[in-house]
Amino acid sequence: MTSATRRPASPDATARETTGTGHAACHHGEILQGVFLDERRRPRHGLVTLPMTARGSTARFTCRPDSPPDEVTVTPGGRAKARAAAVLALRECAERLGEEPCGGELTLTGDLPVGLGMGSSTSDVIATVRAVADSRGLLLPPETIARLAVRAEGASDPLMHGCRPLLFAQREGRVLETLGSALPPAVVVGCALGGGEPVDTLSLPVLVAHDDLAAYEHLRRMLRRAVTDADTALLGRVGTASARLRQRVLRHREFPALTAIADSVGAAGVQIAHSGNVAGILFDPRVPGLPRRLRRCARALDREGIPSTRTFTTFATPATEEYPRGRTHLGSHRPTGPDTPRRRTRLPAV
Repeated sequence: MTSATRRPASPDATARETTGTGHAACHHGEILQGVFLDERRRPRHGLVTLPMTARGSTARFTCRPDSPPDEVTVTPGGRAKARAAAVLALRECAERLGEEPCGGELTLTGDLPVGLGMGSSTSDVIATVRAVADSRGLLLPPETIARLAVRAEGASDPLMHGCRPLLFAQREGRVLETLGSALPPAVVVGCALGGGEPVDTLSLPVLVAHDDLAAYEHLRRMLRRAVTDADTALLGRVGTASARLRQRVLRHREFPALTAIADSVGAAGVQIAHSGNVAGILFDPRVPGLPRRLRRCARALDREGIPSTRTFTTFATPATEEYPRGRTHLGSHRPTGPDTPRRRTRLPAV
């Protein structure tokens, strides 16, 4: 186990109650998700997410040393996974410090919609673990955060590792392969399929045919080459192929229209949330006439009744993450109810 880093003590480090903060970004669904071979040639479920750093969750945790162990209150209510993560993190920190675990108060804020496949629960969980550790004067390594996240929610996205393209075993919380330092440059026109209805990730069936392993290993090699060569066109091909395979489970009625729009405007391809309804059309930022293509894309999505959300990039721009964008649908931020509500989610500016 990688040891945690102890932060330098502050003047009030001996205070009866200590408060820490933590933040975690989200993602925009997956570029690739399927079954892959690990280092021992064993098949493992894994994914590669599409980072989206402009959105996320922030946690504030106040440690109450005299409170009973595991007594954690959460605001807003209903964040069961975040509460579980706080309890696990408190135990982890207490063990590292040689102290008895205690309870505390957790407050979560953020602007992520639930159930669209953007890693909202993982963002909550990671921010929570970081806040708890911060309140105890510790910096937990990503591998430890991943382990706690999987225990808290059953599966986890690799958000604790930052924006590097990683093939990540989501139900084990470990990296199968580091593909490189960054994804190829891309402009992503985001949209919401399925009317923006939430999807319960863990309730989705796991459909993997015998021949799928060879197909996904082929896509893995393609993505590895796309990252190495900064090849946006190849990135788009991988995203589209992975999304098409996932339609056996998700069955988005708009998927044929989405791929047809991508072809008609000269996009590199599409990507989807493999456990949600958020999707994106990928463009090479170096393609001629990009602003015109983006406008045509937004109009085509509108004609098909597919709400466009936010247009962003996989690379940093001087002023903002956003690129010249299409229609943005304003709506509610993340609801304050359970992790995956059964009611319809209003379309946000994701």
